[in-house]
Amino acid sequence: MSLDDKLTRVAVLGAAGKMGSGITLLLAQQMALAKLQPQNKGRYYRLDAIDVSDQALDGLMRYIREQSQKSAEKMTVIVRDLYKDRSDLVENSEIINEYVNEVVSVIRPASDIGQAKGAKLIFEAVLEKLDLKVSLIRKMKELCPDAYFFSNTSSIPIAEMDRQVGLNGKIIGYHFYNPPAVQKLVEVISNDKTDAHLKELAAELGKLLRKKLIPSNDIAGFIGNGHFIRDGLHALEAVSRLAPDFTEPGAVYAVNKVSQDLLIRPMGIFQLLDYVGIEVFQWIIDVMNKYIPGETMHHDLLERMIAKGILGGQRPDGSQKDGFLKYEKNRPAGVYDLGTGSYLPLSDEAWAKGIEARLGSYPSSLKPWKALVADPNKEAFFATYFQELKQTRSLAAELALAYAQKSKAIGQKLVADGVAASADDVNGVLLNGFFHVYGPINDYVS
Repeated sequence: MSLDDKLTRVAVLGAAGKMGSGITLLLAQQMALAKLQPQNKGRYYRLDAIDVSDQALDGLMRYIREQSQKSAEKMTVIVRDLYKDRSDLVENSEIINEYVNEVVSVIRPASDIGQAKGAKLIFEAVLEKLDLKVSLIRKMKELCPDAYFFSNTSSIPIAEMDRQVGLNGKIIGYHFYNPPAVQKLVEVISNDKTDAHLKELAAELGKLLRKKLIPSNDIAGFIGNGHFIRDGLHALEAVSRLAPDFTEPGAVYAVNKVSQDLLIRPMGIFQLLDYVGIEVFQWIIDVMNKYIPGETMHHDLLERMIAKGILGGQRPDGSQKDGFLKYEKNRPAGVYDLGTGSYLPLSDEAWAKGIEARLGSYPSSLKPWKALVADPNKEAFFATYFQELKQTRSLAAELALAYAQKSKAIGQKLVADGVAASADDVNGVLLNGFFHVYGPINDYVS
């Protein structure tokens, strides 16, 4: 059965969550577009959006309607062409509204998983907990014995879910990056037991959704989190080394600043940890520790933050929760002090500027991330910049070089361990999924 046939009956588990809502939006829009093609006239399309919360599902439908409206406004010419035979639709607003209604009409929100019986493609996007995923997939296998499964897991081996449920290779890792509707990257995780037809379907679906697919072997953490977790742990170790002289919150501020400024990243490492969620970061560590022998990943600062209930993450509306950093209008405004249980405000210039003074000078050639994103000459810039960084005698430069070298070593190990097929795949994930402006495996750092 072709992808076109299978896309007529789809289910998303965890549809109202942060990742599930974006996946639901992408699929519903694709199904609506297919439904509007002349050759599919009269064909029935249905997407069962399953989540435990009816209230969250109401929010999902509002999100779908709002985002579909925005999408239609950006592709008015295409939408008008879809309705060119509808003489009753004249104004752009009428045509856009009709398209939005079409997208919404394919979705059947429900808190009862039984509603998804008969689905041909099932997308799982629930919390990163093996028992939960296995329980839901097992139920869906009973309801849909011939279905193919796409798991949005970011760390749990696909083979383990396959083994526990007994899917005989009919499950593949399809790790969308957050937010799925915007991010171009999908990490595709398979192993030697993955069904060959499912691999073909996954590749074809990626083209339909206009995603960049990068393959990863089925080793816990895969490429993205395989790098990110170890990268974050390096930052935490740097905090431990600096804390006696800087204090713990001062060290967090210093490492976050250096990782953003001198490594030229879109956000500092502790801002990224907050974005993902401190507890989620720890969950992924726990998964990797369970399935990767000979390497124990741990840091007590994570455990102390979680014990205090300082978890980071995002609210349903996308706003950032406080974590290592405090946020005002989604911008860092303070650093958490575990000793006092409060945030040290960055508006306290004496404190923040004192740390910056101790970090010392930056290379004069430094440019911010935003200035380099679309710069066609950025490779030449980085060659010059990193040479200057090596010659800069400051603590900030020393920390940045050590961090860049560690980041490169992590990437090279992912290739050596068979997680990634090549350095290009590692770099591709960091460039496309994390919006870095250069790959970790490069010739800029030795």
